[in-house]
Amino acid sequence: MSNNVEHNCDVLVIGSGAAGLSLALCLASKAKVIVLSKSGLSAGSTNYAQGGIAGVFNTADDNDSVEEHIEDTKIAGGGLCDPEAVEFTLRNAHDSIAWLIEQGVPFDQKEEAVSDEQSPYHLHREGGHSHRRIFHAADHTGHTIQETLNNRVLEHPNITLLDHHNAIDLITTRKLELAGNRVVGAYVFNTETSKVETVKAKFVALCTGGASKVYQYTCNPEVSSGDGIAIAWRAGCRVANMEFNQFHPTTLYNQKDRNFLLTEALRGEGALLKRPNGTRFMPDYDERAELAPRDIVARAIDHEMKKLGVECMYLDISHKTPDFIRKHFPTIYERCLKAGIDMIKEPIPIVPAAHFTCGGVMVDRRGRTDIECLYAVGEVSYTGLHGANRLASNSLLECVVYGQAAAKDILGRLPLAIDPPAIPAWDESQVTDADEEVIIQHNWHELRLTMWDYVGIVRTDKRLERAMHRIKLLKDEVNEFYSNFRVSSNLLELRNLLQVAELIVRCAMKRKDSVGLHYNVDHPNKPEVYKPTILSPYTNE
Repeated sequence: MSNNVEHNCDVLVIGSGAAGLSLALCLASKAKVIVLSKSGLSAGSTNYAQGGIAGVFNTADDNDSVEEHIEDTKIAGGGLCDPEAVEFTLRNAHDSIAWLIEQGVPFDQKEEAVSDEQSPYHLHREGGHSHRRIFHAADHTGHTIQETLNNRVLEHPNITLLDHHNAIDLITTRKLELAGNRVVGAYVFNTETSKVETVKAKFVALCTGGASKVYQYTCNPEVSSGDGIAIAWRAGCRVANMEFNQFHPTTLYNQKDRNFLLTEALRGEGALLKRPNGTRFMPDYDERAELAPRDIVARAIDHEMKKLGVECMYLDISHKTPDFIRKHFPTIYERCLKAGIDMIKEPIPIVPAAHFTCGGVMVDRRGRTDIECLYAVGEVSYTGLHGANRLASNSLLECVVYGQAAAKDILGRLPLAIDPPAIPAWDESQVTDADEEVIIQHNWHELRLTMWDYVGIVRTDKRLERAMHRIKLLKDEVNEFYSNFRVSSNLLELRNLLQVAELIVRCAMKRKDSVGLHYNVDHPNKPEVYKPTILSPYTNE
């Protein structure tokens, strides 16, 4: 008798951030949904997003317009944004933000009275934006959105949460040697029982976030290991623009509190970037100075650090009043104090760190991938919105807009959906328990250091070749380990990170120019033709 645990649902949502929970809530009135979270419900990147969500909600605010938001997004994207994706996303911003407000998200409001024509909400401005259009909840917007959606999900009778469940691989009709290539479920690892379970579903949505954990230094949480991208690739999906990894310019440089992001809203409210001697440097690099897009600011900081031979630059907002700083940036103020830094009186030491994956699994306007009944929403996906560099605070917006679009598409197809076939239980008969977990830890460290040294903010052809050589060796070693030993969370994440690292380097090697977040010293010229870098699992190109 099999001990296999099998779950059944209409829609399996893998991931529990803004993308996954928005999708689940939009589906739940008419579908049975399982939300899979490989850690706790709030472990993903959404919970750590500080800045906010960008969108033109009321054109009376600051004389802003959707057209200007579109133009800002395209400029930041370095000419590589998909115009249709930009148009689709930003014209749906109003309805998506309104939906979040309906769910109960308490965005900050203005203190002063406003007219009936104006929005009551206080808006931030961030780098690359020509107007104030960032809805926020102080400096912990992501946490506030996550908490609000968590509460709605936990109280919904049609949504089942499976936390501490790590997706291993998708199950498709092709893998079952049946006709077509339709997703029918997934094998998942229960980290609390150390057993592999099966989830059968008519539809599956990957909402797993990005892959910044592939780098040695990142401001993302531990779960950002590229799982969805690797899982989709192994199942047969194309990926695009994996060479564009956004490094957030300002992450706290302090041994007591590593990996803490300092929101771009600081610069939007007047914070200045300075050298150790107190002089500004951003005006030397771009006329927009501190409000230039992230790729330009990150490269400027990287260049200054290397030129001066120092470990960090500084972000200074001490010229603002104490009350202003405490009110607008309470989380950052308290975290800096704990690290021994009083941002009211002194500048904050900062370094760039890996922050956002602009490429991912290719999808259409409905979130559909190359595999029938498989969707991808949020940072895991490539919609074309971000191009070669993401404009600040467009990411949470993308999660909600495409979550709603995917939900609408799934609900329209649900009445005619085919029930999944019988799925064999996970077979562990040929494997044993690992006897040396240290191999995983060693390879993990080597991979992340390799990516940081050779595939970082500035690249060369030789660095990319060295990185690919090391990745292939590590990948062979880990695949052999995976074939012979029982799975663990660390092994699954390392396997996925190695796959994503290979895709990043392959895309970077294909691009023989420099644009946005991809800067190659050997190919400094701008592209002659602006088009995405696309990889297919069925070709070697």
